[in-house]
Amino acid sequence: MAKLVSDFIVERLLSWNVKRIFGYPGDGINGVMGALNRAKNEIEFIQTRHEEMAAFMACAHAKFTGEVGVCMATSGPGAIHLLNGLYDAKMDHQAVVAIIGQQAKISLGGDYQQEVDLLSLFKDVAHEYVHMATDPKQVRQLVDRAIRIAKTNRTVTCIILPNDLQEQTYQEPAHTHGSVHTGNEYTNPEIVPSLADLQRAADLLNEGKKVAMLVGAGAFHASPEILETADLLGAGIAKALLGKAVLPDDLPFVTGSIGMLGTKPSYDMMMECDTLLMVGTSFPYSEFLPRDGKVKAVQIDIDGRMLGLRYPTNVNLQGDSKRTLQLLNPLLQRKDRSWRDKIEKEVGRWWKILEARSNNSADPINPQRVFWELSSRLPDECIITADSGSTANWFARDLKIREGMMASLSGNLATMCPGIPYAIAAKFAYPESVPIALVGDGAMQMLGINELITVSKYYKNWSDRRLMVLVLNNQDLNMVSWEQRIINGDPKFERSQDLPPFNYAEYAEMIGLSGIRIEKPSEIGPCLDKAFSLNKPVVVDVLSDPNVPPLPPHISFQQAKSFTSSIFKGDVNAWDMIKRTYKEIVENYMHFPIDESKK
Repeated sequence: MAKLVSDFIVERLLSWNVKRIFGYPGDGINGVMGALNRAKNEIEFIQTRHEEMAAFMACAHAKFTGEVGVCMATSGPGAIHLLNGLYDAKMDHQAVVAIIGQQAKISLGGDYQQEVDLLSLFKDVAHEYVHMATDPKQVRQLVDRAIRIAKTNRTVTCIILPNDLQEQTYQEPAHTHGSVHTGNEYTNPEIVPSLADLQRAADLLNEGKKVAMLVGAGAFHASPEILETADLLGAGIAKALLGKAVLPDDLPFVTGSIGMLGTKPSYDMMMECDTLLMVGTSFPYSEFLPRDGKVKAVQIDIDGRMLGLRYPTNVNLQGDSKRTLQLLNPLLQRKDRSWRDKIEKEVGRWWKILEARSNNSADPINPQRVFWELSSRLPDECIITADSGSTANWFARDLKIREGMMASLSGNLATMCPGIPYAIAAKFAYPESVPIALVGDGAMQMLGINELITVSKYYKNWSDRRLMVLVLNNQDLNMVSWEQRIINGDPKFERSQDLPPFNYAEYAEMIGLSGIRIEKPSEIGPCLDKAFSLNKPVVVDVLSDPNVPPLPPHISFQQAKSFTSSIFKGDVNAWDMIKRTYKEIVENYMHFPIDESKK
């Protein structure tokens, strides 16, 4: 029996070690769906509630496994729905292949139903490689090149398959002029800088008296080497948001996150250092790095396009983080501990501040208290995902990552709604681990409650059924409300910001999951203990206070002025905000007393 193009595509994906595809069906991709069915689950197809969720899951699969993630959608609207999740993958440099259907070749150009110019539509998000198959003999090279380019460039690629071509008989490319014959083998190369550049970097770092390090997601596999580097240089280490799980937070010289969602020790270290070493990070906010040209800087990144992009670095080392540091460390000289001792004292004080802040009263529950209580209860080797919004603040600052854990969120796109699909993808990749999605009620109402149905659909097939979704239920699009106040100087715009009440715990129970609702602070610990004791997915619905301020580590004069302006303009929550902000600032000064000599 002749092999169809769709069957060959599935076989070729298997030869590239693709284990699962996340997607949603439709007539534009029915040929490949039939082939997946005939392959008898050799490639697992995960049906999502929305194509955007499928793209998020493919991105998360790539982030947590290092493998290529694959998502699939039908033509027209299905393909369009993929875009946001694919941009998440593109902007966080993840290898994802999108396979999408198209109308029959004969209809293209005829304003046919669901006909969209997909080549143009995907040309930006998949600009490294997006092509439409027009001949069965072409399909082999499209699959091979899409996967290889996604892996080599850590990017998004796309294959467009007209629905009639999927049902045609597959043909190998002929040995003739114009044909292309591709293979399906690829191994990541070892990329290291030259010895001369390594020595230049070492000389610069050895001269520094106060060295700061900033590490990101590109350093995940290089933790031992980073620790050795920091020990030799007597450096403190700040972490970009995507690099939160690179190192555990219980190390006394790890200053935590950096940026608007970062910590005071990270900010102070960057402002006071004389030398900076950046490893595997594209952290974008220049105001949280040393002033332009103030310090000497070295950057390590496997992608040469990212070198010298965020700071005017003196030495750029293109190479794999782990191998580059292995070659660099023997060239470094061990420094005294005075700079590190100062950093460790600041870090110790900072954790006391966060603990004190978590115990401040709120109405009804302080979200910092929830995350503080969660930290000590996190299961070993759990996988934490966070959504964008105020939950990302508390994830970045208050949650203590331990060795062996993984964590991620939408970094550079900072889109809403990846928290739950990331957790689902993590569960399929690591069935014995406990994924924990930290989500705001805005993301839950946008798409999150729908994807809980996906959890309900699949969890009974899991050997370990544990998965937690923790929702901060404050009936407010909280991050934007604070941005309106602090950045724009406007009061909260209630009609744009207020969310309708919804009982997420009851909804979870309705679809066959467990639901726990926390309504007062004394319930936090016991309810979290109960949630982790269940061998079943659980939604923890926390009624939290929207007026606890997500204070940045450094408040500029303009930010303070804008915040004051928003209050005088009649913000509906003005008095509550004043009380909560006052408590946060008091905690700061209790542990970081004002230096009277600088008045």
